[in-house]
Amino acid sequence: MYVGTRYRLLQLIAWTRGETLFLTGIAIVPALLINRLGWTWLTVPWVPVAMLGTASAFTVGFRNNATYGRMWEARQIWGGIVNATRAWGIGVRDLILPAPHRDAAETLALHRRLLHSHIAWLTALRYQLREARPWETANRRDNAAFRARFFTVPEHDGQLDARLLALLGAEEATALAGRPNRAAALLATQSAALAALAADGTLEPNRHVALYARLAELLDLQGRCERIKNFPYPRQFATLNYWFIRLFVVLVPFGMVQEFRRVDGTWVWMSIPLSVLVTWMFLALEKVGESTENPFEGASNDVPVSQLSRMLEIELRALTGERELPAPLGAQNDIIV
Repeated sequence: MYVGTRYRLLQLIAWTRGETLFLTGIAIVPALLINRLGWTWLTVPWVPVAMLGTASAFTVGFRNNATYGRMWEARQIWGGIVNATRAWGIGVRDLILPAPHRDAAETLALHRRLLHSHIAWLTALRYQLREARPWETANRRDNAAFRARFFTVPEHDGQLDARLLALLGAEEATALAGRPNRAAALLATQSAALAALAADGTLEPNRHVALYARLAELLDLQGRCERIKNFPYPRQFATLNYWFIRLFVVLVPFGMVQEFRRVDGTWVWMSIPLSVLVTWMFLALEKVGESTENPFEGASNDVPVSQLSRMLEIELRALTGERELPAPLGAQNDIIV
């Protein structure tokens, strides 16, 4: 998530460098062929170019509106995870009380075990959401180069197993290793722990139901995240948008040359910068939609699941009086991941 007032010019240039070079090359070709070789038959009337531009603007607007909806829904889901996690932590601390067979120190250890298990759930979930999908673009060469230059994604370190081991212990971490969905398995583990506490009389039925309701809410929120992660923006819309924009940016220089030839032959060269400017705007808008299409892939405009998870980890550890708290994740070049 970008948290600056606006992207710096250097970042914008780096982000669209490939597109800018591509558009400049396309704009130079008709200017050279028409002005140097006299191939005036290559010019295209401006009216069909403008009509295609209008259609492209509609498709770009439709896509950007839809992809923004995906991103905003993802942010709302993680807002729900933040609230439900806080409620879960407070519920564990205040509803699971010392029992005749468990003193205050043992109860505190139980609280920490349950909350560490929940931190492990947050960890497993964020690592699962950062896994690559075939339709995602964060690892495409230009986006990967931008990421390497301006920020890093913690989940790309391949340390999930080690982090779960530190939170859960060897036995439980080993049991999770073969599970296809470790985050869901961790919620199931927490539910089983509540059931055991209810069975031995530590947790009264109404308190058990209240805590289980939080787990059910978290499981629902995880499923919503997985729906966005595993169901792409419809490829038929993305494909039409892609080809409309490419056809438009190829035709613009041929139409722009025609317009400047009507003014004066020497003005043909002015078609190059103006063609690049017009077509760059369309490709940049398309890239904006593309960058918000998959809000969990680890790009600069995504939901900052790493930062939110770290914030919740700090809060959960503090609930039980832990003193050694991890540092919050700050922005890297105004980007929070």
